[in-house]
Amino acid sequence: MRTQVAIIGAGPSGLLLGQILSRNGIDNIILERQTGDYVLGRIRAGVLESVTVDALEQAGVTDNLKKNGLVHNGCELVFGDTSFRVDFEKLVNRHVVVYGQTEVTRDLMQAREKIGATTVYEAQEVALHEVESSHPYVTYKHEGQTHRLDCDFIVGCDGFHGVSRPAIPADILKTYECVYPFGWLGLMADTPPVSDELIYVKHERGFVLCSQRSKTRSRYYLQVPLSDKVEDWSDERFWDELRTRLGPERSANLVTGPSIEKSIAPLRSFVTEPMRHHNLFLAGDAAHIVPPTGAKGLNLAASDVLYLSEALLDFYQNQCRDKIESYSDRCLKRIWGAERFSWYMTRMMHTFPDMNHWDHKLQAAEFNQLMNSEHGARLLAENYVGLPY
Repeated sequence: MRTQVAIIGAGPSGLLLGQILSRNGIDNIILERQTGDYVLGRIRAGVLESVTVDALEQAGVTDNLKKNGLVHNGCELVFGDTSFRVDFEKLVNRHVVVYGQTEVTRDLMQAREKIGATTVYEAQEVALHEVESSHPYVTYKHEGQTHRLDCDFIVGCDGFHGVSRPAIPADILKTYECVYPFGWLGLMADTPPVSDELIYVKHERGFVLCSQRSKTRSRYYLQVPLSDKVEDWSDERFWDELRTRLGPERSANLVTGPSIEKSIAPLRSFVTEPMRHHNLFLAGDAAHIVPPTGAKGLNLAASDVLYLSEALLDFYQNQCRDKIESYSDRCLKRIWGAERFSWYMTRMMHTFPDMNHWDHKLQAAEFNQLMNSEHGARLLAENYVGLPY
């Protein structure tokens, strides 16, 4: 079997790339280790930058987003007893759209199925071969049979634990990592959100994020120690702790209900350089991870896809490799900008176990400067709605 581009991973980045390529006449096949239902069951963020919306426009999958996405023109930051609204529209004349990653994935799956493009689910023992040659190929097992997929390029969209990144020689690959000493306990419930916009709370007991997926579905996060287990947290305990950290004024608007999903995610930053090795490319979580504080994970994956789709289109349509050669550098410039912003937000809004009085005072000074400086607020808004693509 042969294709032009072999894509490893049927998450949002792999599906988005496949859809853009297919709409431009470039043949591609996606290999996914899990089932389609498993992929849809992954609960992830849902704050979309304009760059991500542009990418979904190119993929032709924005009908549901335009119908059900929630435009957010700002967010609220709460530091102790003080709150500050960052007005995106006023500061930078832009906004974000809240639309769940599950919905993005479903839209892309349905669009791919509609055009008849090939996705092989439950592809086992996927292995990459001869990525340094002009004739790379992928082998895998499916339904007990071994298959070989020849191609021009391989794109690894298979996440942090995938097979693509290890295919780059260890003496070439550089990794950078920052592991945070806490996690986020997330709870999703079919209840109306406590606010029309996202609320980020710095509390002495730990960080809180009040988020949402729709006008009737809420997503809340609590900072917890890495030693905590999901089973330690009943719904009742979660709601009680959330009320405590929100305070009586905001809790008055809180509607509680049974959780439909609950999980703990550790926070970490991770970047791989380079993101290209000959005819192998990395995109999305295969190349980088950001703490969810800045809502950048899916958005960075989308910008990777835009850079890469431009490069592949230029190659196939104009026989030009310039954008292929510059792919890694172009992506990494935006990635490190987002990593810096996520690090900044995480440091300012969380309680670290080793913090002393000096550190707490610096956090308060950082927030005070943000609240009293239009330039500081504008810088946060620029980063939140998305760095230039």
